[in-house]
Amino acid sequence: MRNTEGKHFETELPAGFRAAYSIDATNKKTVILMNLAALAIAAAVMVLQMVLIGFGTVVRRFRFTVGQLLLFIGVALVYVVLHELVHGLVYWLFTGHKLKFGFTGTVAYCGVPDIYVYRTASMCAVIAPFAVFTVIFALGTILFKDPVMKILAALLQAIHVSGCVGDLFNFGLYLFKFRDPRTLMRDPGPAQTFYLPAAEADDAAGSEQEIGNKEENNDEQL
Repeated sequence: MRNTEGKHFETELPAGFRAAYSIDATNKKTVILMNLAALAIAAAVMVLQMVLIGFGTVVRRFRFTVGQLLLFIGVALVYVVLHELVHGLVYWLFTGHKLKFGFTGTVAYCGVPDIYVYRTASMCAVIAPFAVFTVIFALGTILFKDPVMKILAALLQAIHVSGCVGDLFNFGLYLFKFRDPRTLMRDPGPAQTFYLPAAEADDAAGSEQEIGNKEENNDEQL
């Protein structure tokens, strides 16, 4: 099943489509859950890289010069900007539409608020920064000879992967929940809403309600 004429976006929500799921990175509960997930991911990625680099090397050489520390901070800040620019570049290549960049205080974002983007284009835009920078920081960890630079690259990798928690969540939704190629996403920036034809949207909303009811019942039993 294909979307209409193989298009990558719609300027208006097609007739018969309804919102099936929303995620808002400015919601307090969502922020807390995302931050907890990000911390867990960062710890796991760092431990894995310490094993690959060598735990003894990490412990012995975990000392930075002021110059190296400033370099690390500078690269981390530039990375945040580049991460959003990669999102924007992929969105622009697929749609050619005006982008919106911003920072909420907890989340940097790039969106295309004026259109509804189909599944394939949206998936590519969502996962692009993860794919690009995971490779770049991995190469840094592998190719740097100086153990301190290896550690800095590993730290950047941990920050990067954990910072992609929202992107990975949305990508997972596409892989496991929203497989219909007609799925549309509206992405104004810090919040994303998925849309489906009415019947499919009702099914998706129903499954979410069922999960919520089960959680409430479990809480009552406890």
